Amino acid sequence: MLTLDKLSFDNRFSSLGDKFSSRVSISPLESPYLIHVNPAALELLGLPPEGPSSEHLLQQINGTLPIVGAAPLAMVYAGHQFGGYSARLGDGRGLLLGEAQGPNGSWDLHLKGAGPTPYSRFADGRAVLRSTIREYLAGEALSHLGIASTRSLCMIGSNEAVMRETVETGAMMVRLAKTHVRFGSFEYFHYQQDYEAVKTLADYVIEQHVSLRNAQSPYEDLLEMAIRNTAQTIAKWQSVGFAHGVLNTDNMSIIGDTFDFGPYGFLDEYDPEFICNHSDSEGRYSFERQPGIGLWNLNALSHSLSSLIDEASIRRLLSQYEPILVETYADEMRQKLGLERHREEDQTLLSQFLHMMRKSKADYTNTFRSLGEFSCKQNTNSLSLHFQGNEQYQDWETQYRLRLSFEKRDDEARQKAIKLKNPKFILRSHLAHQAIEKATKEKDFSEIDTLLMLLQSPFDEHEAHTENYAHAAPAWSKHLSISCSS
Repeated sequence: MLTLDKLSFDNRFSSLGDKFSSRVSISPLESPYLIHVNPAALELLGLPPEGPSSEHLLQQINGTLPIVGAAPLAMVYAGHQFGGYSARLGDGRGLLLGEAQGPNGSWDLHLKGAGPTPYSRFADGRAVLRSTIREYLAGEALSHLGIASTRSLCMIGSNEAVMRETVETGAMMVRLAKTHVRFGSFEYFHYQQDYEAVKTLADYVIEQHVSLRNAQSPYEDLLEMAIRNTAQTIAKWQSVGFAHGVLNTDNMSIIGDTFDFGPYGFLDEYDPEFICNHSDSEGRYSFERQPGIGLWNLNALSHSLSSLIDEASIRRLLSQYEPILVETYADEMRQKLGLERHREEDQTLLSQFLHMMRKSKADYTNTFRSLGEFSCKQNTNSLSLHFQGNEQYQDWETQYRLRLSFEKRDDEARQKAIKLKNPKFILRSHLAHQAIEKATKEKDFSEIDTLLMLLQSPFDEHEAHTENYAHAAPAWSKHLSISCSS
């Protein structure tokens, strides 16, 4: 029997006091059914593989059976949303079930779609199957690309009608995260001038997540961790072509993990101006603006910690963001190009490559993957197929061959390394859409199984799935509309 009762809960956040959260019970969905359980997440929690019956787990997630040791609560926070400050947000549809110990540390179990909370602001507190499937897949996709992210444990559906732009069905998922403390968690108390609460929250995060370098300045260490991890995560997003879509401060994890998936998207054709969120009419959160927004949000976080850190130290720490981001991105892209050594011309080589991709409307993922077939021993390479008609390509290839002559690895070793860095499979919007269509119209969840298998091993060949899952996106996918609605 698959159950969460085997977990050992250590609910430290709930001990902080009532001003940080509200006790809330799960509001069960009508006619629930289990859609998926993620074996990789079970392993993170030290739970055995799915047993012959999952009915017990279904009832626990739906709130009709208790979870031994859990202490469900809705967390309060604020946030800058599209640049404007919202003084009181909070978990309007989610509950922190508890903090459970796994083989390699503690995990928050967070239930999304659990019904109204004191922070729902007249909303229904539900999640719909569409957005639940998207988040369920996205966390696994990024995690297996080597990017810090929340994860997904399991997902349930229902026959309960939920109104968004149209009538949809309600769903719930259990999200795993190292923490659910956000930039906006600190903003909430700072703007209330409750500086003691800011300190309490900071002490909690430090105890749980910060490796102190200087016991005299633990709060500086906290901010430095947030800056470093955020810079590295966003740099890695840029390297794989991932756009978050809603980088509000309430959607920013204090430890830098990718958090709160909404209208995200991976690049198909390379377009730095890509806007994945159709609600973002000004393009505030476009792909190319993500690094700058990361710094903007860190400035907001820093201001909310100004009762604990002096201004000079804040400025010094914030100045680290850009160098860390640039260095991380350069290293990621160098590896994607198959380069081990650092040379001054590498940035120019990359910039020219991206410029050609944009001009040729080349598929971002597949073009980089094709570098894994490039051979210095051959005069023709499949890479050139992505740049047909581009007069700059031949000059670039000549420069690339020259650059590779300074490397020690032979063709075979370099090609293998490139394919271990450039995925063959990503979560393209049309693939998620097809999985959602089957799930909502037919209650057929087979596409979720297939996508999860591919996304959890995205660098493998999976030759039988190449045509349907690795090829460039079809033309109709450009018309898919993905917004903040969930």
